[in-house]
Amino acid sequence: MQSLLRPRRQFLTTALGATAGLLAAPVQALAADAWPSKALRIVVPYPPGGSSDIIARAISQALSEALKQTVIVENRAGANGNVGAELVAKSAPDGYTLLLCDTGALAISPSVYTKLAFDPSKDLRGVTMLAYSPHLLVVHPSVPVSNLKELVALSKKSDLNFAVTATGSAAHLAGAAVEMASGARWQYVPYKGGVQAVLDTVSGQTQVLMNGMLATLPHVQSGKLKILGVSKATRMPLIGNVPTLAEQGLVGFESGTWQGVLLPKGTPDAIVNRLNTELIRIIRSPDIRSRLAGQGAEVVTMTPSEQDQFFNRERTRWAQVVAKANIKLD
Repeated sequence: MQSLLRPRRQFLTTALGATAGLLAAPVQALAADAWPSKALRIVVPYPPGGSSDIIARAISQALSEALKQTVIVENRAGANGNVGAELVAKSAPDGYTLLLCDTGALAISPSVYTKLAFDPSKDLRGVTMLAYSPHLLVVHPSVPVSNLKELVALSKKSDLNFAVTATGSAAHLAGAAVEMASGARWQYVPYKGGVQAVLDTVSGQTQVLMNGMLATLPHVQSGKLKILGVSKATRMPLIGNVPTLAEQGLVGFESGTWQGVLLPKGTPDAIVNRLNTELIRIIRSPDIRSRLAGQGAEVVTMTPSEQDQFFNRERTRWAQVVAKANIKLD
């Protein structure tokens, strides 16, 4: 009797499972159709005033108008962006909690942190990239150098403090890559965010800094910081045609901050695609594009899958730098 019942039981289990699968898709579609029915929040995992914060506040009002819902920008700083990123990764995948951050830094975290409470590649999914701004290599105006070669020579004779926006950040690893490739020597001074690192370099408490152009350029334009090089493949007329680091001996060197939006893994495709469409339209609008361009940021957009692929490439790339620099955090 048992042998006769087993196939029937297996059939019922299979049939019920198939039915559940058929029902799940319409339920998910209904949830996406009803979205958004309440306020959204954009979590920026850094202090106010940094590149990600600037972009989040630039797009929040337009996104609110497009979705006809309130959009709140919420700063949740800590652990190089991991506190805010973890909050989003563990949020309900319903499209109401977005992460806007430097995806390059996020890709570095798995290599740097030995005890990361979430897995960025498994717990988050891409929506779109928004902007890219290269890192600027800058010094306090009192530092008697005008290019990378002179900075390297000075670093071997004098103690130079290098302001690190956050240990394990993209800017930190870019600085480490420059140090290893050029033979420079400097002492790293870690901060909990780019804003304070910039301010301390402006005041002269630290002498050298690499940071995203969006947050750093205003201080260069005001004469409070002296620029030595840009980490872009080509020169930028916006900054007086300053030579690239590649031109100054670091062949092929390129780095920067890549601002993008991510959501918890499991968020319905319909919501992800709607946000992708709206965010691309907003970031490409003449007003926002020109505003960002005036500060050195280039609008860069992607499909969700392209952003996920970019994220994976960045994770592989920076893992090699982390290993060579032997950077590890608990």
